[in-house]
Amino acid sequence: MRLISVLCAIVVLAGLAAGQGSAKSATIPITLDHNRIIIDVYFLMPAGSKTRVRGWVDNGNDGMWITESLARKLNLQFTGDAHEEMGLKVRTAQPPARLLVGDMTIELKDIKAAHGLLDRESIAPGTSAQINLPATVLRNYDVQVDYPNREFTIGTPGTLHGTGIPTKAFVNSANGLMQIASTIEGEKKNLGLDLGATVTFISNAALSDWIKAHPDWPHMTGSIGPANLWGLDDEPSWTLLRIPKVGFGSTTLSNVLAASFPGENMDWFQRRAGTSSIGLIGADALLNYKVGLDYAHNTVYLDQTSKFNFPEMDVVGLVLRPEPDGRYTIIGVADYEGRPSVPAVQKGDVLLTVDGGRATGGTMGQVWSLLSGSPGSTRTLIVDRGGKQLTIQAKVVSFLSGKKPGVKRSAKKVK
Repeated sequence: MRLISVLCAIVVLAGLAAGQGSAKSATIPITLDHNRIIIDVYFLMPAGSKTRVRGWVDNGNDGMWITESLARKLNLQFTGDAHEEMGLKVRTAQPPARLLVGDMTIELKDIKAAHGLLDRESIAPGTSAQINLPATVLRNYDVQVDYPNREFTIGTPGTLHGTGIPTKAFVNSANGLMQIASTIEGEKKNLGLDLGATVTFISNAALSDWIKAHPDWPHMTGSIGPANLWGLDDEPSWTLLRIPKVGFGSTTLSNVLAASFPGENMDWFQRRAGTSSIGLIGADALLNYKVGLDYAHNTVYLDQTSKFNFPEMDVVGLVLRPEPDGRYTIIGVADYEGRPSVPAVQKGDVLLTVDGGRATGGTMGQVWSLLSGSPGSTRTLIVDRGGKQLTIQAKVVSFLSGKKPGVKRSAKKVK
């Protein structure tokens, strides 16, 4: 009897191993970090074990990115020499054949090359992700992102059934990027759907026109809070605008936080989209929604399951750059009512701690969580300035609140 029990156990285990990754759909928890969807994905190793990796769900990107350290761990083959791309030092690798999300196998057969980032622990400073899942992968599946319940679901086409309001989308057949017919102030324009973007991005020309026509719409200069994308050199000069209503397909989005999409990038963006566009709707506008992507039928479902009022701009007004070594450099400070909101800060200061919480080594989401709070409260910052540590008291301010219409709040590059 004992031998029979052992044999049965072996058969069961073998069956489980054979069925590993055979599910038609999978639902897993997400970490929402700086509005970016981070999930656990797994790779099968040659010895039969699984390696857990942090992945970024990035349907607004058509390219796969992977850290070189992960690529080497997966025994991926690199082709060509290291080169610069978008200011990053990269090599090209043949991507893995598949990965696992929960118990579901995700095929990567349509990905011709992955960009292996050199000397990085994550695919971008300020994130924990070692690989992304771009539109070229996701378009082969049904996808649902339930922001209020922090869940990500992926399934074979026809497996998932979208809820809420359906909207037809233009899906670029070359890369899976989505555009939605939208309406703002009576103007009909296309906007992309990019769950990988922290906020909405719209062309600088369009934002400028709306600010002139509606000076009472809250606006400012400087990419603070969720608009602090990657700490690019020009982020302190980006325009932020609170748009009262955006008709996004069949759904009306309210109080949309939009950042300016630099004009020199719009041509590239439209070529990649495959149609005319003035920008994209990012995650910040969708945090109360369950979002369904039905690629097979070119349809997006938006189901508002929550009505929480996110205080995403109640923050200390810094513009940060996450460095590859985990440090956070201050590259700008936002003005509030005509004055610097943190006057003691200087450009180039390195943010070390906030109220004792360590900034170095944290993700963008973790650092901005430390810098957020109730308006009027004080955060104690410790910064490094030329090797000397300084303590600075910084107020949390409610930016873009609209409490004083017509007052433009701006940010200046700190000297």
